[in-house]
Amino acid sequence: MNEELDRPRLGLTPEPDEERREDVQESEPSEADDWPEPEAESEPADEPEEDEGVPAEEDELPRARGPEHAAGDLRVPDGYGVIEGEPNGARRAVGVVVARFNGGLTGELLARALDALERAGVGREAVTVIPVPGAFELPLAAMALAKTRRYSCIVALGAVVRGETPHFEYVASEAASGLQLAGLETGVPVAFGVLTTENEEQARARLDKGAEAARTALEMADVFSQLRAAAGTTP
Repeated sequence: MNEELDRPRLGLTPEPDEERREDVQESEPSEADDWPEPEAESEPADEPEEDEGVPAEEDELPRARGPEHAAGDLRVPDGYGVIEGEPNGARRAVGVVVARFNGGLTGELLARALDALERAGVGREAVTVIPVPGAFELPLAAMALAKTRRYSCIVALGAVVRGETPHFEYVASEAASGLQLAGLETGVPVAFGVLTTENEEQARARLDKGAEAARTALEMADVFSQLRAAAGTTP
């Protein structure tokens, strides 16, 4: 009886051992096969991020060159002649007319305009500032400066804030049309840096218009210079 019981035990012992060896052999390659997978995923994961970062930086480069008067995504189709000015103040004389009325606002407009001119390369000796009583007198002063032919461009600065009477409409309208007329009649660019707002809070939020007007004047002066050069006339 004992021998019969021992025989099946002896016959069963090698079978579990073989199954355990087979399980070990099957599990080892499965774990080894899992190692390359994270490496294959980690290597290409970094490369697209670096490649995608380059165009994003390139898109930001034009903005770093300096703010424009009128931001936008204007694209001129290829094949056309383009004359585009730059706010470069080298060798340019600039006249600035500024209203004393609302001096707390116009003084800040003037400071920012002068700073923009200096940053653009316009020397202090090349800038003439003419204060006038109010915005209504800006066109007359701009016309007088432009007619001297000593200045490449004119910057007009003022602040007209709406009050309780229609006076606001008359002053703002005449200042705008008069400054445009000064540029049209003399051929000297006149930049409009006159704030026309409902209240002082709106005006203070737009004080950077002084710097924008200065850059606009320089840009238009450069366009006019290029046009004269293309036509073969003296600047």
